[in-house]
Amino acid sequence: PPRVTLEGDTVTLHCRGWWDTPVTEVRFYREDEDLSRPLGGSELSLSPLELQHSGRYRCEGRLGSWGWKESAAVTVTVHGEHPAPNTPP
Repeated sequence: PPRVTLEGDTVTLHCRGWWDTPVTEVRFYREDEDLSRPLGGSELSLSPLELQHSGRYRCEGRLGSWGWKESAAVTVTVHGEHPAPNTPP
């Protein structure tokens, strides 16, 4: 679900299949850019978040006997830095 994300936070995107069907050969995309690299699974961790991580992300993978399937896109919006902690006067 949408939530406020700030620079320095961590967001982990999970690529999951229907009814817990295993997803293999997972690829993640931001906008139309293939983010493929040795991911080692069905998760993409964005950490620490930076402003340029903002965008629409989706994944695709092989879903059992259904073949290649693509997820709906999710939007990640990264806002500026965490506010400085308040210091007592």
